[in-house]
Amino acid sequence: MPEGPTILLMKDDLLKFVGKKVINAEGSSVPDEHIVAGKVLKKIKTFGKLTFLIFDDCIFRIHLLMFGSYSLEEKPEMKSLRLGLKFQNGTVYFYTCSVKIVDESILNTIDWEADVMSKNWNTEKAIEKMNTHPTMLICDALMNQEIFSGVGNIIKNEALFRAKVHPESKIQNIPKKILQQIISETIDYSFDFLKWKIKNELRKHFQVYHREKCPLCGGTITKKETGKNKRTSFFCKKDQKLY
Repeated sequence: MPEGPTILLMKDDLLKFVGKKVINAEGSSVPDEHIVAGKVLKKIKTFGKLTFLIFDDCIFRIHLLMFGSYSLEEKPEMKSLRLGLKFQNGTVYFYTCSVKIVDESILNTIDWEADVMSKNWNTEKAIEKMNTHPTMLICDALMNQEIFSGVGNIIKNEALFRAKVHPESKIQNIPKKILQQIISETIDYSFDFLKWKIKNELRKHFQVYHREKCPLCGGTITKKETGKNKRTSFFCKKDQKLY
């Protein structure tokens, strides 16, 4: 599943279309191409894993889900096209993802301070949200998009390893100072993720994600389905404390 840093890279690819007019639209998520044909893309906003393509009369909300993708090239026939927009200066295609036409009012319901890569990020608010779920496991908290928008399984695992916290630790047992450290490591790793993704070297920097040996103690990395959603966690039982 694409995580927040990947969505920011996608936004960078799409910025060339801002201010440009749509020549035509296609795809299974377009009920009528006249909804957007002839309209100018005014703005692109991102919130974690969500992307909003904002036009005067409509907004496309895009979520790449687990296996979604986008392309600026000719669309491959074997993929399920959800949305294709041809602009004056190129075309973008979105495949195997969720594309919905939403009202502008939805932008006012979003807590923009929950995006870990936003300049509006609010650490204290994140801690307040976590404290309302005292028995929640930290692995679930980090994957909760209402608290940590943009965090996916890679960031979760790597940030918890950096913070030396076991993924099955309960919020109520983790000292505030450690929660702050987890948040700090989550944000730092998100920006490292972006930097490494740009250089196409993300995988070589994994410390625990799909690794077999702990880089600190040399012990075996545990692979286990954790939390309510049974997402896979990778962790070192010796170096990551269970609270």
